[in-house]
Amino acid sequence: MTVVSRRTVLGSTGAAGLAALAPGAMARAAAVGKPDTGPREVTALGDWRFHLGHASDPAKDFSFGASHDTYGKSGDVGTPVANADFDASGWQAVRLPHDWAVDLPFEQFGPAGSDADKTGAYQGFKPLGRLWPATSVGWYRCEIPIAAGDAGRRIALEFDGVSRNCIVILNGFIVGTNESAYAPFRLDVTDFARPGETNVLVIRCDVSLGEAWSYEGAGLYRAVRLVKTAPAHVRQWGARVRSDIQGTAARLTLDTEIDNQGEARTIRLRSRALAPDGTVAAKVLSEPVELAAWSSRTVSQTAAIAEAKLWDLDTPHLYTLVSDILDGDALLDRDTCRFGLRTIHFDADKGFFLNGRSVKIKGTCNHQDHAGVGFAVPDSLHRWRLEKLREMGANAYRSTHHSPSPVILDACDEMGILVMDETRQMSSNAEGMSQLERVIRQGRNHPCVFIWSIGNEEIHRGTATGLRIATTMKRRVYELDGTRPVTEAFNGKFGEGASPVLDVMGCNYFLDAIDPYHATHPDKPMIGTETGSTVMARGVYARDDKAGLVPAYDSEYPRWATTAEHWWTFYNARPFLAGGFVWTGFDYRGEPTPYERWPENSSNFGQMDLCGFPKDNYWYYRAWWSGKPVLHLFPHWNWSGREGQNVAVWVHANCEEVELLCNGRSLGRKRVEHGRHLEWQVAYVPGHIEARGFSGGRQVMVQRRETTGAPARVALTCDRKALAAGDVGLVRAAILDAKGREVPDASNRVHFTLEGDLALLGVGNGDPRCLEPDHADMRSAFNGLCAAVVQAGPGSGPLRIRATAEGLTGGALAFVRD
Repeated sequence: MTVVSRRTVLGSTGAAGLAALAPGAMARAAAVGKPDTGPREVTALGDWRFHLGHASDPAKDFSFGASHDTYGKSGDVGTPVANADFDASGWQAVRLPHDWAVDLPFEQFGPAGSDADKTGAYQGFKPLGRLWPATSVGWYRCEIPIAAGDAGRRIALEFDGVSRNCIVILNGFIVGTNESAYAPFRLDVTDFARPGETNVLVIRCDVSLGEAWSYEGAGLYRAVRLVKTAPAHVRQWGARVRSDIQGTAARLTLDTEIDNQGEARTIRLRSRALAPDGTVAAKVLSEPVELAAWSSRTVSQTAAIAEAKLWDLDTPHLYTLVSDILDGDALLDRDTCRFGLRTIHFDADKGFFLNGRSVKIKGTCNHQDHAGVGFAVPDSLHRWRLEKLREMGANAYRSTHHSPSPVILDACDEMGILVMDETRQMSSNAEGMSQLERVIRQGRNHPCVFIWSIGNEEIHRGTATGLRIATTMKRRVYELDGTRPVTEAFNGKFGEGASPVLDVMGCNYFLDAIDPYHATHPDKPMIGTETGSTVMARGVYARDDKAGLVPAYDSEYPRWATTAEHWWTFYNARPFLAGGFVWTGFDYRGEPTPYERWPENSSNFGQMDLCGFPKDNYWYYRAWWSGKPVLHLFPHWNWSGREGQNVAVWVHANCEEVELLCNGRSLGRKRVEHGRHLEWQVAYVPGHIEARGFSGGRQVMVQRRETTGAPARVALTCDRKALAAGDVGLVRAAILDAKGREVPDASNRVHFTLEGDLALLGVGNGDPRCLEPDHADMRSAFNGLCAAVVQAGPGSGPLRIRATAEGLTGGALAFVRD
């Protein structure tokens, strides 16, 4: 449990650290000054005890539901788990983020080919849902620090995401519930807190009903915080920053919502905008504001920044708004939020513009799911995944189909990645509107967010009901933000139902409907909200329906979709299309198209597999998105038993010409067409193939694939050489032959051991059929590779991981302390 006091932390980290309430902000702080930090205190509730419950048997669910008055008249709950004297020492000790589903064994839901079997495939064959009551409820318990001196303060709990339907219990009282796994929520628990005594927090999560047609994890998979404030304080996400940029100057409009949960008082609001270097760029002090007892007020202010530094993809400059509530000279509360200065504009003929410059959206859709950890993705792993997408050339991110973790929003702000922010429930009922409001409030100051999405492939999208719902949702988005356009992702039915109310038409697939729609709606901007959907298994080059493997060539796709090459050349040739989001950046558990059967448990859509290992299509996008030189030759050249048979050899390259050679003999030179791949049919002969790239008449790149020998040793690599406490390293384990070449079809089982304060979070290999556990110390290689996810602890001393495999020479990798 980590206590973050604004006075103690920010006083030592400086003005640039004023965003320290955001997860991961400690690492961002820079010592550029030491302002007073106010009385607000935030505690990260990271350490818990966990135990499975039961969805239908109270006797196995700690008596929850045993009585008709489980929800008591006083709001108390009849379960001993909530009692201070309950012995939870036998429960599992866990640290957030936590996903209990990833630990469950794989289970076949029904006979092969049955509806139950298909349902299981879509959930990654993890036993969750109504068919599995014994594993669909989880209990979390911890004691939270509320000292005697906290009496008189407001006490709140903040949740970034809980999967799924949860009941929050403090000291035996139900203090709140939440339905969605993806919408953040906050609970004021002041009345139920007991300052100076033991305070027991219990959360019951029930995933009997899901929200998606893919794996969703289970439990406290995002951060939980305890927040203590003065009675008069800035509301969560209560400071809204809007800017008007004229030339080099920016005029700020600041609207700050203040809750006064106590006696009447007179306050003043001091607002300061800190520049990226931590200096004060603008400041304003309000006139006295009368706060009635138990009331809320919005204070509006304006300020100007003379020399504005714009947020852009390559220069993601960030400002910090510091909002101080003052009572005379006393600082009652300090809230901070980061923001960026930039302009966005959609043009129906020319696409999207950032700071007046045309930018084609090169985006990916992504689930919060990774090998070894499931939905419990640590902060630094989120950042690593974004780095891999940036290296591929992506400039935009869509979290599907829900709002991303605030950690992702923070990282995209810092890295210059645009975000389509999407609410989960497309409804104007009370719950849907509540989720929408929380998503908008959380995201509206993030410069990375450039468009709001109110839905995805909704069944009512093309109906009059869908139009009415979208109208209500858009109206609320405009009230809460009003600086970004609204879209909805339509899979067909363009122009029908909710389409007219959208600011930007969102298109999922249906390329043949795009030109006709644009012709009849020439004033409506358009964006590809979901595109591509090529299915590929890393390192596989022939379809094998019996084995459940699809080839990694850009050739296989479901009936509604198309290839990477087709969709991107289509979109890139049409300036009126703002760009699009390919489905998907990474593989994810569940939805194993085209094999919706046991034991297929992972999708094949990613440009990278579940471990983050690139597939060949990754290099197609890198060639045409990144602006960096690319020459990628595939497949491998180990085809024993196919001597003399043709093998399709592809090249993704962005040079002018490519020559292919086999064992030194030229098979011809071909000119590279923009957005296209090159292909040869080559009779297999052991040895090597080689691609040579030419530009300006000279050779500029070369890549070779060689026939390898038998597996001989394990080699470990990681792109992180140094790890700080909490940092995650993705360790790549490759099977090499005696000459140090990666063996592309090796399947050796690799065993991992650790030295020093280094934790093994999980393992993976990217095989969409693999039934080996994620939380283990060994993993079979899939087509030559497997991975270990390690995390550094707070201790000192060297950190090392070793890998061994039967009959092979082992490998080792050391990290230095950062």
